[in-house]
Amino acid sequence: MDRRAFLIDFAAALSVLPSSSWALSPPTTPKAHVIVIGGGMGGATMAKYMRLWGDEVAVTLVERNAKYVSNILSSLVLTGQRRIANLTFGYDTLRARYGIDVIIDDVAEVDPTRVAVKLTSGRQLTADRIVMAPGIDFESVPGLDDTRMPHAWKAGVQTDLLAKQLGRMPENGVVVLTVPRAPYRCPPGPYERACLIADWLKTAKPRAKLILLDANPDITVEKDIFARAFSGPYAKVIEYRSGVEINSADSKKLMLSTNGGPVRGDVINLIPPHRAGGLVAASGLLTGSQDRFAPVDVLSYSSKAAPNVHVIGDSCATTQPKAGHIANQEAKVCADALARIFSGGEPDPSPVTNSACYSTISQTEATWLNAVFQFDVATRSMVAVPKSVAASESWTEENFKDMGQWFDALMADTFS
Repeated sequence: MDRRAFLIDFAAALSVLPSSSWALSPPTTPKAHVIVIGGGMGGATMAKYMRLWGDEVAVTLVERNAKYVSNILSSLVLTGQRRIANLTFGYDTLRARYGIDVIIDDVAEVDPTRVAVKLTSGRQLTADRIVMAPGIDFESVPGLDDTRMPHAWKAGVQTDLLAKQLGRMPENGVVVLTVPRAPYRCPPGPYERACLIADWLKTAKPRAKLILLDANPDITVEKDIFARAFSGPYAKVIEYRSGVEINSADSKKLMLSTNGGPVRGDVINLIPPHRAGGLVAASGLLTGSQDRFAPVDVLSYSSKAAPNVHVIGDSCATTQPKAGHIANQEAKVCADALARIFSGGEPDPSPVTNSACYSTISQTEATWLNAVFQFDVATRSMVAVPKSVAASESWTEENFKDMGQWFDALMADTFS
């Protein structure tokens, strides 16, 4: 798939959206009500497209934070190329242009049977359907203090904290970065962060090194690209170790206990194993004792434990990668399915999603990776269309520029 063709098609799709002078009013007599929990890439897209496609469907979006900070491109904050402020998006447009009732509050409880939500403020909400998009939570690591060993995998305060720690690190210091066992948010993310920090270290702290501890048996995605980067421009900076599990952390001594022995660093970016947002488990949507993510029917993303509750984004268990672009796509499939259901129909029997991402290999160069997923009747899962899977052969400055266009288009599609 040609990346420029993809960007052109994506921009063309955005052009059919209402202009800034056009607005939807909340329905006076709604035929259905949807509560969306979580205002990230999945939740915000879901709320917006439910109003665009759902004839007279009322939408309430519940989000604990007044602003959303993009995880996409947030590693560029570590090198000083981006600021948290220009990765931050609000909900005013969703309110004003799409007639969405945005409530800034936390959810205390979800009742899947009654299709009801209780907020921490005490307010009670009921709906015809609930769509949960709470993102990820982390599994516990004994001894971990994330103010000493930040994950920076939920962008914001943690990102700034890690950037400050890197800036204060000794000139000959050691950075330790961990890759959690799959699945986790943004498969190439830890590897691209390692490359980006390594490129920055070569100039800012040329005697420093980075140890990359991967819990997986090998590089999980874009193996050729990252292996070439590790053995090429960063051969003297990055030490890559695979199959390394973190057993515990000594946050005061900046020491990790691993299955390969102790590892110490001056800065430790520990990204713990992922699981679905805590509210998903608390709502009984994890069907097995070992489940980390919620099983769903990908025709509508309805929970296999509660059909009137839908789970999209990083918290659901699908064959698609956990990434912001895919969360945006899952939200559209879910919105389309509910629009059809509320009109007396059935979900689209052949949904299609696409995944696109860029990885920064240096502070000025990037790679790209695209794939299209289609519903497979035999496995009832989303399967990558073989001819659609494509990746750049190397990292270039042109790709880095294209990354900015892709990011702007994706955020406009989600929040504007």
